Amino acid sequence: MARMRTWRESIGVRMEWCDPKTRLESLLLRDRWIIGVTLVLVTALCWAWVAPMAVDMYGSMSGSSAWMMTKKWDLTHQVLLFSMWTVMMIGMMLPSATPALFLYGSVIRKSPEGERAPAYVYAFGGGYLVAWTAFSLVATVLQLLLSHWLMLSPMMEARARWFGAALLIIGGIYQLTPFKQTCLASCRSPALFITRHWKRGLVGGFRMGLEMGWYCLGCCWALMLLLFVGGVMNLWWIGALTVFVLLEKLAPLGAQGGRLSGLLIIGLGIWTFLK
Repeated sequence: MARMRTWRESIGVRMEWCDPKTRLESLLLRDRWIIGVTLVLVTALCWAWVAPMAVDMYGSMSGSSAWMMTKKWDLTHQVLLFSMWTVMMIGMMLPSATPALFLYGSVIRKSPEGERAPAYVYAFGGGYLVAWTAFSLVATVLQLLLSHWLMLSPMMEARARWFGAALLIIGGIYQLTPFKQTCLASCRSPALFITRHWKRGLVGGFRMGLEMGWYCLGCCWALMLLLFVGGVMNLWWIGALTVFVLLEKLAPLGAQGGRLSGLLIIGLGIWTFLK
């Protein structure tokens, strides 16, 4: 009887695996694990470089941030600055793209290209990060210009009160614009975005990720410029902006909170100018 029970159980497991629905669910779960682990590792590696550098920036400045104390921003230091911005943007923005990446992976898994679902998700994610790499290049050039014009302190903060106040007011006003709300709606509704922007193939996945990245950039570029207010390497400021972006994109009332935050940021800018 024991052998017959074992045989029946093994047959049941085999029949369950042969069930297309059960097998698809297992593959989807496996894909989520692969994609999830990759996202966690990439994000952790980014923060593992940015966090110690930020701590050292406000400490002895003899460790991982020592290169920032250069008197001459030659090509080597410019590349390091660009790398810093790129890694920081990936660490800050990639977590907010997680729902879109998981959803895209689920759609691909149910398509004829299902066996290559992780590769498609990586292509999508690569396109998304290209958009923020482009922003990092612009931010690097902007920081070099601001430093040259003596508008940033050695701690990479706005030197003039009026400049910091202006960035806050601009950022707050942008939070209230229709363009910001349109971009935020695409970030908050990945299913609608994927439906409207669907493209086939790996190249299509990359292009979709790039388009998602542009929408995300349109949503958050003004917030990222606020790093020049609180300090480009101020770890508390970086963390606060990261959490804010996550809440704005993923929280149930994120859209309404974004509008309210615009008024609060404008108020902070006015207070900064008047104090």
